[in-house]
Amino acid sequence: MVAQKQSSDQEAIVVPYTEMELDRKEQDGFVESSFRGQLKSFFWHGGSVYDAWFSAASNQVAQVLLTLPYSFSQLGYTSGIIFQIFYGIMGSWTAYLISSLYVEYRSRRERQNHSFKNHVIQWFEVLDGLLGPYWKIVGLVFNCTFLLFGSVIQLIACASNIYYINDHLDKRTWTYIFGGCCMLTVLVPSFHNYRVWSFLGLGMTTYTAWYMTISALVHGQVEGVKHSAPHQMVLYFTGATNILYTFGGHAVTVEIMHAMWKPKRFKYVYLVATLYVFTLTLPSATAVYWAFGDLLLNKSNAFALLPKSGFRDLAVVLMLIHQFITFGFACTPLYFVWEKLLKIHDAASFPLRAVARIPVVLPIFFMAIIFPFFGPINSAVGALLVTFTVYIIPATAHMITYRTAFARENAIEKPPRFLNGSWTAVYILNGLIVLWVLVVGVGFGGWASLTNFAHQISTFGLFAKCYQCPPKPSSVHH
Repeated sequence: MVAQKQSSDQEAIVVPYTEMELDRKEQDGFVESSFRGQLKSFFWHGGSVYDAWFSAASNQVAQVLLTLPYSFSQLGYTSGIIFQIFYGIMGSWTAYLISSLYVEYRSRRERQNHSFKNHVIQWFEVLDGLLGPYWKIVGLVFNCTFLLFGSVIQLIACASNIYYINDHLDKRTWTYIFGGCCMLTVLVPSFHNYRVWSFLGLGMTTYTAWYMTISALVHGQVEGVKHSAPHQMVLYFTGATNILYTFGGHAVTVEIMHAMWKPKRFKYVYLVATLYVFTLTLPSATAVYWAFGDLLLNKSNAFALLPKSGFRDLAVVLMLIHQFITFGFACTPLYFVWEKLLKIHDAASFPLRAVARIPVVLPIFFMAIIFPFFGPINSAVGALLVTFTVYIIPATAHMITYRTAFARENAIEKPPRFLNGSWTAVYILNGLIVLWVLVVGVGFGGWASLTNFAHQISTFGLFAKCYQCPPKPSSVHH
């Protein structure tokens, strides 16, 4: 009788979720019968597993592509490659944990006849529903702070990149200009509407990565090139933490899942996206470091060393567009949080929501002016925010959610086959991730990143007008 009851409970959990998957398009109002409606749906209302893959891959590698050669100059070839593979796989695992917890939360709420027709589920709500209000606060603080600085980094990167095409304006002025441009992201309702942008963004990054690789190989090694890394612990762990940041795009995982017609299929998406990203990051970082070596230690943006050409200018323009897209990726969850705080997320018309979103961009704009340190800020964010948001909180939340035998028996997502379905193996793996990230990421990485960040502040000062800009020849007056 007990076995039958458990089986019945399991069916009660699974069946409503399956029905939700089948009816999701109709519930969200994205089914159009006219040709015009179908065309609009094709370009504007993405929700397939392919849309999710493009969003995950596009969001994972943007401006950080330009800082990975800098990380290699701090780590050396061997450590640079190993850390990329290691953190890429570890990040894919914690993205899987987040997707499992999302499915669990959504299933429980569906059984209570809760509708999400006009509501986007977010990570802090998953933590609240599964673990309680204290976890909600922790998730909200870390996730929002990470997204805030992630948006700041994209804005800094825009100014840093455009400077290599047009240096008549300093980087601070370019930040003002792109801050205004990035404010247009308030007009994108949700991740459903990034279908075309995600596709274009990944194409732009792919071009930039292979341009960097080919350009560095064609350029060849600079005269007297040196590859002395690793040579300082501070730089070594700064570089490692920047790579940890590279594979930490999980802050928008729940929002990307929620935009899918069948969210349960997301669990393999992030891994496949990471494997593709490896084909971009490994060749480009290796080739640029091979060509320029230790010169990269003082040039955190690879564009600063690659020879000026039409191909380079095209790469800069494409990266600018992609960074605008990635800014939207990072800011959209913040828009949702702000709307929920104002209590206009579920019912208000979109024009009202778009206007209400504008204040969210203002602190991002201001912080990009204060801390324009391209490269070092990635490592600092990685050590203090990505470590918790992407690795520690998901792994710990997963262990606590399934701590009881009843929860494990009735889990929607069972342990994967490569772990032989063993919950013990899941707990061991999660525990090792938490321990590693606390010691290496937060401990050594935090010390190194903050030390390097403080050095940048003492060297360039806050509100630096043109960070790492080459000195211009002074004009001679007769």
